[in-house]
Amino acid sequence: MGIHLIFICVFLFAATYTCLGVGNVSVLCSEQERVALLNFKHSIQDPFEMLSSWVGNECCLWEGIQCDGVTGNVQRLHLKGDSPYPYNYLAGNKVSSSLAELRHLKYLDLSGNDFQGSQIPEFIGSLKYLSYLNLSYARFGGIIPPHIGNLSNLKVLDLSSNYYENFLKADDMAWAFSLSSLELLNLSYVDLSGAQNWDMMLHMIPSLKELSLSQCRLSNVNLGPFLNSSRILPNIKHLDLGYNSFKGPLPGLLQNMTSLTFLSLSGFNLSLAWNFPNLLSMIPSLSELHMSACGLDKTHLSSPHFNYGTLSNIQHLDLSNNPLGGIFPSVLTNMSSLEVLDLSDTMLNSSIPTMPKLLELHLSSNKFKQIEDVGIWRQCHLKQLSVTDNEFGMEMIDPPKNASECSIYALEFLELSRSLNGRIPETLGRLVNLRHLDLSQNGLTGSIPESVTGLRFLQVVYLYENQLTGPIPEFLGNLTQLVLFSNKLNGSIPVSIGQLAKLRHLYISNNSLEGAVTEAHFSNLSVLKVLEMSKLTFNVSRGWIPPFQLIYLSLSSCNIGNGFPQWLRHQRKLGMLELSNATLSGPLPTWLRKMPIIPTLDLSHNKLSGSLKNLPNAKNDDVYGSFALLLLEYNLFNGSIPRSLCRRTDLEGLDLSRNMLSGKIPNCMGNLQRLTIMSISSNQLSGAIPSSIALISSLFWLNLNKNNFTGEVPPELGNLQGLGVLDLGDNKLYGNIPNWIGKQLTSLVVLSLHKNNFTGRIPPSLCKSSNLQILDLAYNNLTGTIPPCVGNLNGMVVGHSMNMYYSDIDDDKNVIQVMKGVDLEYTTTWRMVYNMDLSSNKLVGEIPVELTALNMLVGLNLSNNHLRGGIPESIGKMMNLETLDFSKNELSGRIPSSMAALTFLSHLNLSHNNLSGQIPTGNQLQTLIDDPSIYAGNKHLCGPPLQNTCSNHQDSTTTTSKKKHKAADEKMEVWLFYVDIMSGFGTGFWGVIGVLMFKKQWRHKLFMFAEETIDKIYVAVVVRVAKFKRGRE
Repeated sequence: MGIHLIFICVFLFAATYTCLGVGNVSVLCSEQERVALLNFKHSIQDPFEMLSSWVGNECCLWEGIQCDGVTGNVQRLHLKGDSPYPYNYLAGNKVSSSLAELRHLKYLDLSGNDFQGSQIPEFIGSLKYLSYLNLSYARFGGIIPPHIGNLSNLKVLDLSSNYYENFLKADDMAWAFSLSSLELLNLSYVDLSGAQNWDMMLHMIPSLKELSLSQCRLSNVNLGPFLNSSRILPNIKHLDLGYNSFKGPLPGLLQNMTSLTFLSLSGFNLSLAWNFPNLLSMIPSLSELHMSACGLDKTHLSSPHFNYGTLSNIQHLDLSNNPLGGIFPSVLTNMSSLEVLDLSDTMLNSSIPTMPKLLELHLSSNKFKQIEDVGIWRQCHLKQLSVTDNEFGMEMIDPPKNASECSIYALEFLELSRSLNGRIPETLGRLVNLRHLDLSQNGLTGSIPESVTGLRFLQVVYLYENQLTGPIPEFLGNLTQLVLFSNKLNGSIPVSIGQLAKLRHLYISNNSLEGAVTEAHFSNLSVLKVLEMSKLTFNVSRGWIPPFQLIYLSLSSCNIGNGFPQWLRHQRKLGMLELSNATLSGPLPTWLRKMPIIPTLDLSHNKLSGSLKNLPNAKNDDVYGSFALLLLEYNLFNGSIPRSLCRRTDLEGLDLSRNMLSGKIPNCMGNLQRLTIMSISSNQLSGAIPSSIALISSLFWLNLNKNNFTGEVPPELGNLQGLGVLDLGDNKLYGNIPNWIGKQLTSLVVLSLHKNNFTGRIPPSLCKSSNLQILDLAYNNLTGTIPPCVGNLNGMVVGHSMNMYYSDIDDDKNVIQVMKGVDLEYTTTWRMVYNMDLSSNKLVGEIPVELTALNMLVGLNLSNNHLRGGIPESIGKMMNLETLDFSKNELSGRIPSSMAALTFLSHLNLSHNNLSGQIPTGNQLQTLIDDPSIYAGNKHLCGPPLQNTCSNHQDSTTTTSKKKHKAADEKMEVWLFYVDIMSGFGTGFWGVIGVLMFKKQWRHKLFMFAEETIDKIYVAVVVRVAKFKRGRE
């Protein structure tokens, strides 16, 4: 009897185990499907080892796979990535067609991965058993294939948020009508502006319960009969029409949705006072309502038409980005079931009342003055509080004694960035359930209190960009992210940090930390993915094998002993490696060549030498970086540029400057089609500039300065219409300055051709470069006159917005200009420099009066030419001039008295001319009174600081000279009036639209901001960009 009972129990357990879908252990998977899965694995990049379990024959045991308990066929493929956070996802330029072999698939989830703008594959339409298909947030592009309409068993279809360079689009939604079983359809962020039949989806798919069409670029034109249909739609429970371009009254069909519980009309213009209460009475079943950016003000929330009975059903309410203003709307206190409330950016400045059932409260970007106004110590049941971007007028202090304190706080998520000053209060330790603490980008001082570090559930700590001092304290072991960069923390790194077994991100750079980092600091950090530290000594043995596989490592400005770090040979997943200014020397090790290509590699500012042939060059299927840079400047590399570099077609930035490279630039460099920056200055390169560079149409910055290039400037470079910086100075180029520079390179901000052998005249076509702010043609053999049309260089008159477009990519670049008589290297400030240097040529004629209209110029150097005539009286209008050099010419007449109005002038040289009369005095010229060399070589000048005294009849100015320039001045004033108008338009339009279109987020600060607001972008883009933001430490 006992044996029978045991047998029955075992049988029932086995049957139950199989029926529950976890019996894959006893089922052999199909060989055909196993091979198909492996083919998919090999076709994709897996930097986070999501598919590491896909080995062996039992594919039903692989992670993400679920098989039928009887047949062994794969039924579920769950490969949901966590892009953009917490950095677990797959990447590839297509979905392998091998998945079409999974003919019995019912569930397919590829969401949260990165398919780089590729189209949704048509073969998905052949998986006829699919009931669940999720391709959201996977960066698909192109047209939605109508083949999806073949999936008649589909119940869930999510194609939302697939925006790459272009949105996912639909041209005709008729294919959706065949999805007779569909219950959920999410097309948010799909471009439906040109789609036909989309307005019929509610009627043609009667099974539909949830429809999301947020940000689909829809307008009233697209609505047709959709708005005012009288047909009852009892099944619709969830409708999202947010952030489209709808106007006018509320859609009449809303009252036909008798079961509607979720509604988003965010971005819908609801400015009519009756609309809001009418909406609530129209749909009494609503429990979640989103009305962000609807133009609501406090009058809409105090309407006598409210039916307060309908308010009690609302559990989630979003009224953010509405000008509610001032006092907390009292009507909200009547919403007795409210659990989530978003009042961000509503101009509130009064105390928030206690709401017992509230679990989540968003109050960012308001005008609160006291931290207690937000109720941090009064809301006992609150689990999430976000109050960023408020300027509290007092420190975050302990709760007031007269406040009712909670016996226990439920708060798990606290975000108070960009709002506070003072010390972190010990009482934060009362928030015993806290998981996520963000006090970043404040003015916090003092040490990190032990009460915070002792919170046992704490997982994420953001305290970066404050003024915190003291040592890094010991944190408990649940921490996954510790971000402390840009403070004033001191002392050594605690060894206990190596015991944080769950730690994935560690940022401690840009502090005052000191001492050595050893193997003990990493002993138990097996899941560490991101490590950033600076100014420390990295002291590990040569044979050390780390327990982690990093995707981003920055040891910039650290002292790395024992040569090039040997332990890096074990890091096979690196997307970014920054070892700039890390005391590295000697040649690159040969093993480095066998490493997978590291998308962003920064070895700059070291003493590395030898050939570049040992750069990482192996295939990098398991390494993924969405941004690629190779930065090797300020080293001692020699030899030629290897042709293997031409295979780095992913590169967007290349800097080989300040080395000892020789030979020619390989023609194959034109293969680097994605390059934005190419800087190979200050080397020993020779030969002609290859015309193949013109194939790099994305190029913005081309710097070949200080080499030995010969020949003429290749005319093909005229095709680089997006070029903003062209620096060919200090070479051996010859011929005329090409006319096409001004005609075709209309985006130029910087043009430097100095110290070459150019001849001929300055082409008037250069005057068409309206964005030009630096023009350097010095030290050539140019002849002829200065074209009067230089007054048309609008960028030197009113500035321009061009330098905004790439303002993030060039923070680490430099421009060398002769200012104040010496070579000055402008790095992060170069965009603020406006300079014209035409010195040391053979120019003749007069200084054109039109030149004085360039009032943005900081430096003007016309020295060492053969210029004649007088200095224009209107020189005084160039109010921003700091350095002015007209020396070694043949100028005559008197020095204009208006020069005394140049209040920023700190360097002046008028020596060795034929100037005469009394030297003007007053204002800024008085500060130069002690330097007679300014006026040396002008034998007819008199007055201080020269020893020649003036006779009484000598005047500093003459009526003749005033008349000579009066007409020109009046003409300039009229011209400047129109320039002001056009520059106002240009600044307003391009200052906003231009930035939105072109600005790339390469900064560490933006990376961290993205982490806290949009679920954190892939760390690769991040932090390289950190380097550009924070510069050299």
